[in-house]
Amino acid sequence: MDLKKTIVFIVFFLPLYLIADEANLKKMIEALYPKYKVESIKKTSYSGLYEVFMGGQIIYTDDKFSFLIAEGHIVDPKTKKDLTGERLEDLTKIDFSSLPLASAIKTIKGNGARKLVVFADVDCPFCKRLEKNEFTHLNDITIYTFLFPIEKLHPDAKNKSQLIWCAKDKSKAWLDWSLNDTLPSDKTTCEVPTEKNLELGAKLGITSTPTLIFSDGRRMLGAQPFEEIEKMLNSTKS
Repeated sequence: MDLKKTIVFIVFFLPLYLIADEANLKKMIEALYPKYKVESIKKTSYSGLYEVFMGGQIIYTDDKFSFLIAEGHIVDPKTKKDLTGERLEDLTKIDFSSLPLASAIKTIKGNGARKLVVFADVDCPFCKRLEKNEFTHLNDITIYTFLFPIEKLHPDAKNKSQLIWCAKDKSKAWLDWSLNDTLPSDKTTCEVPTEKNLELGAKLGITSTPTLIFSDGRRMLGAQPFEEIEKMLNSTKS
């Protein structure tokens, strides 16, 4: 079952003795879906509905696990707020202070006061578009770029990452490549943190590039417009 692409209602007829608390509900879910770890379970205020965070997303069920709803969002009809979206944003927040920033390319613009992390693949066209069309408008910010080569999509990404990381000026080398398609001519070798970055990305549940992480732990996927990035930066409380 693909929890990320489908909205599924599945009925299971369970014995009455399995009607129990959240701990038993967790056991039931993990028994039927052993590939997914249940990170948290919380009872909502909506008709006995339980919120289950697993596989990087929120699903809903009842205490018997007699059905499940995947990719369904609860919206407050009065405020029009996407309550599921807000909860997912909160549950997937990252501890910014724990990120190994020494393994990222540091680019400072203006006073560098605001902080932003980006996981980027050198051959990802959306990562380049982000640098060219959006980041060029950002000021007073420090951007930490974690080189995150996805070899299944871009077989030469690791080699290019090494050239950029081993350059004398990493930030200049990254921008030269992102903005002008120019790689460093010096074939210097050095220890490159790409494997560590890939391990970090897997731990954080990062599966695509670019992924942006703001200083308050919120994340943003894709090459979003400058206005949206600026809005997130301005609303960030680190």
